[in-house]
Formats: sequence, C-alpha cells, structure tokens
Amino acid sequence: MNMHDLTTVEDFNEEDVLHKIHLAEEFKNGKSVELVRPVYAMNLFFENSTRTHTSFEMAENRLGMKLLEFEAQTSSVTKGESLLDTVKTIDAIQADIAVIRHPQNDYYKQLLDANLEISVINAGDGSGQHPSQSLLDMMTIYEEFQRFDGLKIAIAGDISHSRVARSNAMLLNKLGAKVYFAGPEEWMAEDLEEYGTFLPIDELVDQVDVMMLLRIQRERIDENAVIQFQPHEYLQKYGLNFARAERMKPEAIIMHPAPVNRGIEIESSLVDGKRSRIFKQMTNGMYMRMAILTDVLESKGLIRGGLN
Repeated sequence: MNMHDLTTVEDFNEEDVLHKIHLAEEFKNGKSVELVRPVYAMNLFFENSTRTHTSFEMAENRLGMKLLEFEAQTSSVTKGESLLDTVKTIDAIQADIAVIRHPQNDYYKQLLDANLEISVINAGDGSGQHPSQSLLDMMTIYEEFQRFDGLKIAIAGDISHSRVARSNAMLLNKLGAKVYFAGPEEWMAEDLEEYGTFLPIDELVDQVDVMMLLRIQRERIDENAVIQFQPHEYLQKYGLNFARAERMKPEAIIMHPAPVNRGIEIESSLVDGKRSRIFKQMTNGMYMRMAILTDVLESKGLIRGGLN
C-alpha cells in the first residue's frame, strides 16, 4: 500500500488494517520513533472539530513533529483562494504533511491529481469518508473481540449524512463483519444498501456484538426534518435507551464517534456505563493517528532506521 497519502478506506485491505492496528497498539504500549530531520505538519480544518483535530495534534506532538498554525477564518481562503492553491502554498514552503477536514466530498481528489510532494491525510470530507475515525473504530473492535469475521455490527442513526457510517460499512465488509443499519428510514442512504441490511433497532439490539450510534448532523440536514424529531421521541423510537440496552448480549459493546447528543441518540448514563467504549475510542484515536502519521513518514524516508 502506498502510504504517501491517506484519503479513503477504499484503498485498504485486511492486511493494511491489521498493520495499522498492531502499530497503534505498539505506540499504546510505549513504542517511540526517531525522525531523521525536523518534520512539519499543518492541520487545515474547514469544519469545527474537537476530537479529530486535537487527536491529530497530540499524535503529531508525540511523534516529535513541528506544527504550523492554520486558522481557516484568518487564512487566504477568506479572500477567495482555492483549497488547491492553499495546499500548493504549504507544499511550496516544504511542509511535509497536510491533515485536512473539508465540507466538500472528495475534496482530496484534486490534490492527489496535482502530484504534490506534501502528503495529504483526510480528516473528513463532507458526508464522504473519515478514514482515521474508521481505523480507530476498527482498533477498538479488534481489542474487544480479536477478530472481525462473523461479528454483527449495527450502525444506527443519521446514516445518509455520516462519513463515519460510510467508511465503517465499507471497511467492515472488507473485514468479514456483518453490517446492519437502523434509524429513521428517510435517513438511510441508497449507496450504502450494498453494505448492510436496514432493520428497526428493536430487531437488532439483542443480536449484534457492537451497537454503534451516530450523531444527528443538524448542520447537514434540512431544519424542518430535524424539528420533527423531539429529543425524547427520537431516543424512544430510534436511539439506545435503557430498555434496549438491557436486551443487548452480555459481551456486546456500545460505540459512538462523538460528539454525543446525550438523551437523544443514547441515554446519557449509558455513555459512561460499563458497555460503553466511547472514551476508549478517543484514546485509541490518538494512537491510531500516530500509526497513520508514522506510515506516511516511513513512506517518505523520515523515520530513522525505518519501522522494526
């Protein structure tokens, strides 16, 4: 696998995923790497983010990289500069890695077509892909079950607007898991029907090994469509409430990419309960992003001695 860039889970196979998981686990257990020279990264976030942004920053700092500051609101983008010209600018000053989140689906394709020296890591494109989130989710599932093949995994909520749902459904299929979708029928995505079966959550909750909830993405949904779902009504119809959680298999776990709308997608106390792996996902995210960055740096010959 060419790791000069990381933009979509469509590029991954099972070997790639397991390599990333094992490398992330090594970092979790204290592994360190040495850079052959100062390495520069810029995180270009054109959408709000807490977890992904700070997770990449922490990963970059732990690897000894130097961060170049970027704020979309004060950049030349506000003067009409294109994303491509922005990235070509930081390529011209010889930055090594650009971590980018952008509201446009497939924004990265124009950057890859430009054959830039700088490496591009996709931190989320519109409702398209979120490969680093998907990989940290795979790590969390693997740590729990030590396999993917034969696992039953439900992805429930706002499917159509979720890049996490797309990335995870695609990747879980490649890894041999059985994927199911749940939530409001009008929020199911036709392009994901090939990856899983849509069923009411009550038909899934006692069958699955992983119940993965999704946030209602108000910023991508017509406001009238959101208004029809009152928080309590959504939880009772489509979310993970106490009654449903009690029907889950003893070993089943709860996941959510966050931010969590407590009391809407999931009963608040379940977020912190013994089944929840939501905050473990966040911890794993830092180590997985260290692994992602390290593979890119290794492809550029920037890891002293290479990966052992």
